[in-house]
Amino acid sequence: MENRLRLEIVTPHRLVFSDEVDEIVAPGSEGEFGVLPGHVPFLTTLKIGILGYRRGNNWDYLFTNWGYAEVGPDKVVILAESAEKAEEIDIERALAAKKRAEQRLSRAEDVDFVRAQASIERATIRIQLAEKKVPR
Repeated sequence: MENRLRLEIVTPHRLVFSDEVDEIVAPGSEGEFGVLPGHVPFLTTLKIGILGYRRGNNWDYLFTNWGYAEVGPDKVVILAESAEKAEEIDIERALAAKKRAEQRLSRAEDVDFVRAQASIERATIRIQLAEKKVPR
């Protein structure tokens, strides 16, 4: 379609999303970035976060867990470790994961702090997305 972008979100396990969109906002490892049709091509890494895309006046969101974004003038490909649509998120599972990670951090011995922090961040973002508390 004219003046639109093809957005494809792929994980090692499945194609999560493939459709035409008007705008994309993604969680880059150096900060959030936006893409409109005709954008200059670039490649970047992604951090844990919420990826938003707009079709018309409607925004939809997905959870992304690390990865890469390849941006072209008419196509954006997201290669993520994992990605979930808001309706796919199991909020009870996310709450339990967050609690387990917080408990690991509260014990100061034999804890992989980076891994525990990443677990908390993933769980928190999933909870926000599932509860539709997306800042946009």
